[in-house]
This record gives sequence, structure tokens and C-alpha cells, in this order.
Amino acid sequence: MGAQWKAKGKAQAADARGKLFGRLAKDIMIAARNGADPAANSRLRLVVEQARKVSMPKETLERAIKKGAGLLGDAVSFELVIYEGFAPHQVPVMIEVLTDNVNRTASEMRVLFRKGQQGTSGSVSWDFDHVGLIEAEPTQPGADPELAAIEAGAQDFEPADEDGVTVFITEATDLDLVSRALPAHGFTVVSAKLGYKPKNPVNPANLSAEQLEEVEAFLGAIDNNDDVQNVFVGLAA
Repeated sequence: MGAQWKAKGKAQAADARGKLFGRLAKDIMIAARNGADPAANSRLRLVVEQARKVSMPKETLERAIKKGAGLLGDAVSFELVIYEGFAPHQVPVMIEVLTDNVNRTASEMRVLFRKGQQGTSGSVSWDFDHVGLIEAEPTQPGADPELAAIEAGAQDFEPADEDGVTVFITEATDLDLVSRALPAHGFTVVSAKLGYKPKNPVNPANLSAEQLEEVEAFLGAIDNNDDVQNVFVGLAA
């Protein structure tokens, strides 16, 4: 399942597309606080590139930039909050939310964690590394992800998934540098963001099919919350 949980299946993926635009708009608004010019704002540039790759409407993208930069007169009031705890069967999770109402989100998280176990700050994060996560696709047959990782300066990589996407893992401070370098080594960047990689992921072979379904159901319910941006799970691929 990797470091970041994603819904499986075409129906879920189609439903997730609309949510993706909403989440990207929030990311763009937050990044644009530091300037509306992507050329001078590396964080904004990475998110804008991701939005364009998934065909976010141009008007939506530009409005998010202007709103985040305060050019429309209304200030952005989203706050980043990290929740940590366990899915059923002691599978660790890290959850990033962007919310305009911390009390509402906290209440919703408490309800969602009834199927698992909500932890206090630091109770789970010690078992994750804060890293850069770059999703990339090969631009030519036979592109070698291991060689690309070494030459672009990534720490590690995860083998391509069923869609042909390889995840390159970087130091948090090297995210932009590696993202810029990968195209010269045969890979086009689909997305680039900071995230969490589990140090000691749970082996799914140690869970029954029923237990895995319970974990998936919990993660799906968390991911469906409108304030949730990213869900990182300590379950091995």
C-alpha cells in the first residue's frame, strides 16, 4: 500500500478526482501565501505543475492562486493540523488536514477514530520519516528508476505500481531539487509533495483478508472527510 494511502478501483478513482481538485486548490492557496509567481515560489510551482498534469481547469487554478496571495480581498484561513493514531489492528496512520474550523475537524476526527485509536502528538510520528515523495512516470521504455534515483539525488524509490508510476523518496529539503532533475534522467514528474514514510510498516501478510478490509474501510472513511488532504499509512506494499 506504500506510504500514502489511495482509493482502489475505477469508481473510487473517479469519485476521488473531484476531491483531488478541491485538495489541490487548498494546496495552491496555502503555497500562494508566499507569492503568486510560481517562478519565484518553488512550493507553488510544484503544486501548479501537479494541478496542470491532472487537468485542473485553468480558471480554478488561477483563482486559487489569487485567493491564496490575497489578490481577491478575502484572506485564506486554512490551518494545517496533523492527526496521528492507529487504524484497526494497530496499523499506524498520519493524517494531514487543512481546515478553516479546527474544532469541527477535531470532533469529526474523534468520531472517525472510533474504529481505530486516536493518538496524541508524537505517539505515532516517531515511527515515520518526514520526506519528499515524488510520483513520476518513465518517458521512454526501459528507463531505470534506480539509476535515475542515484543521478537525480533521491534517497530511495518504490517500484512502479500497476499504473507505471514510480515513487522517488527524497530528503525533505531536496524535494524541489530532485523534481527538477528527474526529467533529465528519463522520468516526468506527476506530483511532488512532502509526506511521511513508515519506518516499520506492518506486513499485510500478518493480517487476514477480513482484517485488511477493516483497515481499508477505516482509511476510506478518513479520506472521505472534506478537510483531509493526505493519509499516510504504515502498511507495507
